[in-house]
Amino acid sequence: MRVEPAWIDYNGHLNMAYYIVLFDRAVDEAFALTGLGPDYIATRGCSYFTAEIHAVYRRELTVDQPVRVTVQLVDHDEKRIHAYLEIRHATEGWISATCEKLFLHVDMTERRVVPFPEDILANLAAMKAEHGRLPRPAGLGRSIGLRSRAVDKQPDETASQ
Repeated sequence: MRVEPAWIDYNGHLNMAYYIVLFDRAVDEAFALTGLGPDYIATRGCSYFTAEIHAVYRRELTVDQPVRVTVQLVDHDEKRIHAYLEIRHATEGWISATCEKLFLHVDMTERRVVPFPEDILANLAAMKAEHGRLPRPAGLGRSIGLRSRAVDKQPDETASQ
């Protein structure tokens, strides 16, 4: 994929919303391999929704830069998928952004979370087995927050004298 001119913001780089577009396009392609492609809603009446996302922006992208997005299935159970994604510069290889996502399998008629069909579970298990050979991503499970800058100081003993 390439960074499209319309995706550039007033800072002269890829707007953060379009990183998510790139991540979503890659997920759609990867999950289609498990049977969760565009026709899944029509044939099974189900889909998957993103329940949680954690994106880390490491290096900016600019117009027309080529990118490659990878998807690693980290884990799954009967109703959820946990995936890790990276956007890399396609020719230079550096990481621009990472993303960790939790997906829920949803019955589109009832709009509630339901178990995956057995064949999809088997496909997810096969993908997880293959992806399990990859190294565990270093940033997986990372939390967001500010580190305390408070420094423990001993009271000035001479101040009270």
